[in-house]
Amino acid sequence: MSDRSHYIDKAKAKLDQWNAEIDKAKAQLKEAEVDSKIEQQKQLDEMRQKRDEAETKLKEVKDSSDDAWDDVKAGFDKAWDSISHAFERASSRFK
Repeated sequence: MSDRSHYIDKAKAKLDQWNAEIDKAKAQLKEAEVDSKIEQQKQLDEMRQKRDEAETKLKEVKDSSDDAWDDVKAGFDKAWDSISHAFERASSRFK
């Protein structure tokens, strides 16, 4: 498996994990008290937004040419770290 394929597979696995966390948060939201539902809905929306941003960045990596791989990878790493931290902050409110 190439470095690029491994990289993409690793990012897909993280997205799958985030999707599971979103599903769990959605279930918790259904059981929440009315007062906390508004705040939890905001956090769930933020989690979804960050997941969508990560999926967009992953698509850019998949669609990049071999020649552009190093440049795209560097940009992806920076964006992924930022998105990942934001997602983790939002999801931590459901734990």
